[in-house]
Amino acid sequence: MTETPPAAPGLLTLAEVEATARTAHEGQTDKAGRPYAEHLAAVADGVRARGGDAEQIAAAWLHDAVEDAALSRAWLAGAALAPRTKAIVDAVTKRPGEEPAAYARRILDTPGALLVKEADLAHNADAKRLAVLDEPTRKRLTEKYAHLRALLGLPRS
Repeated sequence: MTETPPAAPGLLTLAEVEATARTAHEGQTDKAGRPYAEHLAAVADGVRARGGDAEQIAAAWLHDAVEDAALSRAWLAGAALAPRTKAIVDAVTKRPGEEPAAYARRILDTPGALLVKEADLAHNADAKRLAVLDEPTRKRLTEKYAHLRALLGLPRS
């Protein structure tokens, strides 16, 4: 594992971002009933493994925080984060009623966001995670993730 460079002066460190994300999602579980922080850690690890930088790893920790209302848009706007990290979090935050094509376009138009979403989709579509879900949910999610991967130009998983 490579060492993470220090945050720019005045910005949250990756450890602080991780702690913030874990606290924000405390008590929350994923569809399989696992602690939500496990998903956040897996996405951050996936970004790191794909060569992502510290700003993308920070975004990975926070990628669902606004969408899940664990943190507010106002918090994100005022947070001591690099502008690129904020832009990535905003890009991967799905809006209510948003069409998948519009969501994909925003991700593709935001530098660094595709890698974060790729790691998120990889963990969401992990066969071991999906195996514990009922068949209709597993089928629906598998189709949803495959459709978004196609819109993003990512290979089938």
